[in-house]
Amino acid sequence: MLALVGTTSRLSVGLVAGGEWALDFDPPAAVKFNAVRRGSCLLIVDDVVWPLAEGDCFLLTRPQRFVLASGLDVARRPAGPVFAAATGGIARTGSGDDVFLLGGRFDFGARARELLLDALPPVLHVPGGTEAAATLRWALSQIDAELRDRPVAARLVAEHLALVMLIHILRLHLATTPPAGPGWLGGLADPVVAPALRALHADPARAWTVADLAAVSTVSRSTLAARFKQAVGQGPLDYLTGWRIELAADRLRRGDGLAAIAHAVGYGSQSALSTAFKRETGRSPREFRLAPPPAER
Repeated sequence: MLALVGTTSRLSVGLVAGGEWALDFDPPAAVKFNAVRRGSCLLIVDDVVWPLAEGDCFLLTRPQRFVLASGLDVARRPAGPVFAAATGGIARTGSGDDVFLLGGRFDFGARARELLLDALPPVLHVPGGTEAAATLRWALSQIDAELRDRPVAARLVAEHLALVMLIHILRLHLATTPPAGPGWLGGLADPVVAPALRALHADPARAWTVADLAAVSTVSRSTLAARFKQAVGQGPLDYLTGWRIELAADRLRRGDGLAAIAHAVGYGSQSALSTAFKRETGRSPREFRLAPPPAER
């Protein structure tokens, strides 16, 4: 799914702070992340406070204002001028350097909001001190080392490591937080549905039946159908159709031929794909291809 929605990462300048300080950030245009590499501070979003300790990180999955601060009663200053004045890749505020935050953003394609981001909470906080977060700590340490030591291609390596960090954040979220509602993330969290869902994603062109998927999950057809509908919000074959159309739409955007797309996503002919595509999207593949691309998130 991350590959389908075109996930990329970009690191921003770091933040060093000390004493009493508070920065008010405008709503980020993309998914914002920060990790506390040294010290501690507060994250405040919509008057909700998250204490951040060394090793913690967070994602903001919605465009909303947020504050990073040493305390609740500190006067806030706009973050924009502070970061505009950064030198050597570091922005500074307050007095001293007892706090250091590493940050950046994740950019996604136009379908990310519906397919991924709406299934996540607005603020995703991951404590860094747990055993489950060991790989996340490793990724952050490697990013830190790349940016500090500046070997050849350091920024490229660091931004790829940020994608590794994102995957581990999502894994930890799935492992520790019940899904807020039905969807594919809910399906991955269900031990019965997850094997069937992974099978559909791995081989969308196969002529799957509910019996085939039930065998993958080692349950009866009726059990799989009921659990899939409860966790994902639709039946397994309806989900497969939607997934095939998402894959087809992505390949249409990239300019692939209709015959090759039809074969790759499990339709026996171009006409069969065209019929299914128009039924699901309201547009023919040709109309979809000619339409201007939607804005990225």
